[in-house]
Amino acid sequence: MKTLTALFTAAALAVGANAAFAKDVQPDEVVKLVNAKTIKSLDELKAAAVAKHPGATVTDSELEDEYGRYIYKVELRDTQNVEWDVDLDAKTGEVLKDARDN
Repeated sequence: MKTLTALFTAAALAVGANAAFAKDVQPDEVVKLVNAKTIKSLDELKAAAVAKHPGATVTDSELEDEYGRYIYKVELRDTQNVEWDVDLDAKTGEVLKDARDN
């Protein structure tokens, strides 16, 4: 039983630690990051995401700080009504993920 308790505790700590390293960036901080040229403008990043799926509309987006790397996450709905998740490196604009949302 001790082993099982230890496993649950370790899993809970790992999930908690992961959540602490991936956090939403607040709007006032986004402005500072863009002005400091630490990240590209959100309009630029949205355009890069939409370019992967021409004609798609953005349904949601957020900037997250994951382990010290800024990731811009965009949810799109294409012209066929298919939803896509596109993640971009907010500093470079590189597409890190482009996956159909199930």
